[in-house]
Formats: sequence, structure tokens, C-alpha cells
Amino acid sequence: MTTTAPRPSDLQDERLANREGIRGTFAGFVDKIRGGDLGALPVVIGLAVIWTVLQILNHGFLSAANLVNLLLESSPTGVIALGIVCVLLVAQIDLSVGSVSGLSSAIVGILFVNLGWNVFAAIAVAVLTGVVIGWVYGQIFNRFGVPSFVITLAGLLSFLGLQLYVLKGIGTINIPFDSPLVIFAQLAFVPAWLSYVLVAIAAAGLFLTDLTRARARRTAGLSAQPLSLIALKSGALLVGLGFAAWYLNIARGIGWMFVLFVALVLILNYALTRTKWGRAVFAVGGNVEAARRAGIKVKTIYTSVFVVCSTLAAVGGILAASRLAASSQSSGTGDVNLNAIAAAVIGGTSLFGGRGTAFAALLGIIVIQSISSGLTLLNLDSSFRFMVTGLVLLLAVALDSVSRRSRTNHGRA
Repeated sequence: MTTTAPRPSDLQDERLANREGIRGTFAGFVDKIRGGDLGALPVVIGLAVIWTVLQILNHGFLSAANLVNLLLESSPTGVIALGIVCVLLVAQIDLSVGSVSGLSSAIVGILFVNLGWNVFAAIAVAVLTGVVIGWVYGQIFNRFGVPSFVITLAGLLSFLGLQLYVLKGIGTINIPFDSPLVIFAQLAFVPAWLSYVLVAIAAAGLFLTDLTRARARRTAGLSAQPLSLIALKSGALLVGLGFAAWYLNIARGIGWMFVLFVALVLILNYALTRTKWGRAVFAVGGNVEAARRAGIKVKTIYTSVFVVCSTLAAVGGILAASRLAASSQSSGTGDVNLNAIAAAVIGGTSLFGGRGTAFAALLGIIVIQSISSGLTLLNLDSSFRFMVTGLVLLLAVALDSVSRRSRTNHGRA
């Protein structure tokens, strides 16, 4: 049996990771940045700059009340952006997520309000619709080779038309304020004591996860993070999230809808980083032919990411309707598509495939919603929001292209 020699980049990364202590780990981090592996650093720095500028221009921007609203407003589009991350990882695109979200909100409105269905049955039908749409996309892509751009563009038009047809003669369906949907999206907040419990669980989860990974790597004879660094990271997370929870609790607290969004991010992150499916997604996005020769069922992976994307678009549409307490012909239209795609890209997901994380959707949508919230507080109209968001998106894509070129030059592409 023959073995494949490790690539020079693999050996280089291993040498960097093998440095002793926190100082050595930091030096390795700096070397990775110089090699073009920027991770989430650009978006974190960008978010800090945006928040600083907007706070200077309007001292109410970083108030607890405004941040609570910002997180709630971010959730529906953020869930949709989470699906976009999946399709971008395999170097494809879905332009119909806005129309799918609008159609799902219309289905919930018709079934729950007009026909009197049980709310959970109506939600199940809307989510199942998203599953079927994604499966159809996958079949068309795999069997006929139609580019995903064209398939989903056709879906955008078709499902927008279907949404208008379903709501024809109705226009807008108001969802009762005492319904579970509206209560969950507008009025349900995590109790203060429970928010601190969740923070402690998050910090403990990070510590145990990194510790388990480090022990497994050492057992395999590989380099691993030192215990001091693991403890430092977990402690920093505990302090940071604890402060955030305390500050948000000054106002209404943390909305359960945002908790749902974060939970979906964590679930997808686990699926992408700890499962065979996730490894296959990155393999297909990195090199389709190599993935096929490695025995990965490429067509199944393509179908799965389309299904995940459309399903999350349907969930996002339901959350948006719940937040607005209405399903209308304008649901899912406007800038929903663009913001979802922009959030995934701004958050660090590469348009070239193979690079990105589930947290890209979380970071990206907070950037976009921060711009929207800040400019609204400054009494500026939507034209400025579109221009600023467009510039941020262009900067993110340009940075991704430059870092990709740098990784290629350093043998890490």
C-alpha cells in the first residue's frame, strides 16, 4: 500500500501549531495571518469600527434597548444567510431564498389564520415546502447540469409568482398578537438568571470541546493547544458573554428568537466541523474531482446543501412573518435576498467555495443590521444604507480575493 507524502503547507502548519505555550500559539496565529488565513479577524475589526463610528454619531446606538432590537431584527435574515453559507461552501449560489421565505410566510398565514390549522402543523407544512424546493433544485442541478445561478433565478421568479397567487385578493394576513408565533418573536425573552446559565454552559462547552480535541491530537502524536490557552479562551468567552448578557438584561434581555438563531448556528457548525457530511462539503467545495475520486457522493452533497438552504430560508420566512405579525405579498422581497447573501460573504464565507464557517452568517448579519440600525437612528434614508452595505460587501469580496491569492503564494490554497 502506498502512502501520500504530506504537502509542504501541511508540514508548515504543523510546525506553527507545535510551538510551545501561549506565546508560541500567538506567533503561529500571526504567521497564518501573513499567509492569508485571516479567518474572522477582518469582520470583527470591521464591526468594531462600525460600532465605534455609529456610537460617536449617535450616543444611543450602543444602548441596551437598541442592541436588543438589533439582535431580534438580525435573526430572520440571519437564519436565511446560514443556508447561503452552505451553498457557497460548495461554490454554488441560491438566489431564490427571499422568494422561498416569502412563500413560507404566506403558507403559514393561509393555513394558520385563514384556515384555522394548528400553528405547528402550519409551520411543518411551510418547512416541508422548503425541503421539497431544495430537493428539486438538487435534482435539476445533478441530472441536467443547469447552473445553480439559473435554477435559483427561475425559482426566485416562480415562487414569487406563487406567493402573489396564494395571497391574491388578500394582500396581507395579520397574525394575531396572542399567537405563539408573535409572542415568540416579539415578547419572549430569556430570564436573566437563565441567560447567565447559558453563558456558563457555552464557556464550559468550549473548554471541554477544546480539551477533548487537544487530548485526541496528542494521542495521535500531533500538536495541540496548551491547557493554559484553552483556559484563557474559555475564560474570555465567559467574561465577554457574561458582560453582554448583563448589559442586554438592563433592557428587555435576550430574545428567544435570537437564541434560536444562535442554536442553529451551533448545530450547523457542529455538522460542518465534526461530521462526515461536513468534511464532504468542504472537500467538494475545494476540489470537486478530487472529492469524487476520494469516494464522496458529490451529487448527494449538492442536493443536501440545496435542501438545507431552502429549509432555512423557509424557517427565516416564518420568523420574519412572526416578527412583523403579518404575511403579505411583500414578504421576502426587497433586500432580503441581497442581505442574506451579503451577510454570508461579509462574514467570511468565500465565493470560491471550500472556506467559511456557520459563524459567518452570525457575524455578517450583525454587521448589516448594525449599519441599518445606525443609519436609521441618524434619520438617513435607505439609499445610504444600500450604498454603505454595498461598499462593505465589495471590501469583503476584495479581501477574500487578496487573501486567497496570498494563500496560493504560500502553498495553503
